[in-house]
Amino acid sequence: MLINRRTALLGGLGTTWGAMPAAAQDITFFRIGTGATAGTYFPIGGLIANAISNPPGSRSCADGGSCGVPGLVATSVASNGSVANATAIAGGTMQSGFVQSDVAYWAYSGTGIYEGRPKADGLRAIASLYPESFQLVARKGSGIKTVMDLKGKRLSLDEPGSGTLVGARLILAAYGLTEKDMKAEYLKTQQAADKLKDGTLDAFFSVSGWPNGAISELAVTTGIDLIPIAGPEADGLVKKYSFFASDEIPDDAYKNVAGVKTVSVNAIWVTSIKQPEALIYAITAALWNSNTRKLLDSGHAKGRTIRLETSLQGMGIPLHPGAEKFYKEKGLIK
Repeated sequence: MLINRRTALLGGLGTTWGAMPAAAQDITFFRIGTGATAGTYFPIGGLIANAISNPPGSRSCADGGSCGVPGLVATSVASNGSVANATAIAGGTMQSGFVQSDVAYWAYSGTGIYEGRPKADGLRAIASLYPESFQLVARKGSGIKTVMDLKGKRLSLDEPGSGTLVGARLILAAYGLTEKDMKAEYLKTQQAADKLKDGTLDAFFSVSGWPNGAISELAVTTGIDLIPIAGPEADGLVKKYSFFASDEIPDDAYKNVAGVKTVSVNAIWVTSIKQPEALIYAITAALWNSNTRKLLDSGHAKGRTIRLETSLQGMGIPLHPGAEKFYKEKGLIK
């Protein structure tokens, strides 16, 4: 939750957060909903939380300390993923979170999987982070070489509430398949990886930036194949849904595993319109400072692809006014 004592400090939205004297700062807690601990959201969330935090008593950036937001304590929180994060932000139980661009669009517009449900039209974007590849992982020797080979196989589509499950169903539909055509299970990536390792699962979907830790381990210990999501079916999917993009996982993403063509969505950092403009402006500025750049470049392979020049791509929802102000100052928005 946000501590009420600092509300007065935000009265003038034009105030620069970093200009507040240290003695006047109260603690602001800011949670970032991510995903399963074995995925990419969680470690990236940890890097960003560390970069933007600067609790009272910490050394300032000028003194060789944190270059984050003075008074801010940000934390990376494991969750069920995109759908759960969007719901938590809309409901006010989470200050921010990572959400796939397709899920964010549906939640904001009340369409797709949110048809007939209240719109989460208070969702606002802070930044587009990186492309998230749909990774269809099969146990080596399973006989699965194409999406159509999933018929009759033991397949995990990820857990309920995840963006992966939503996208996996759309992909299967593009190939004329449904969950009834296979022995479907609904497991987190790590659980699916464990079952694939012990031979009780043939394949699973994961949507994340590569390399994914659980998949990397499987590549070394068990042996896997990445299954392409390509051809006319995938082209039709990209054409039908604007939040999908054609993508490719390279040969060097996982040890001894051939790369494939696939599809992707964008991972975006989402907050609520109810969050103060000055706070989100300061957080956005902290995300894109040089200190954060060093942490992202050295902390995770996907962190290197989080770039200011692509920060506005493929969002599907409006920017938060605080973030918009920052991007206008940087000349990214006219």
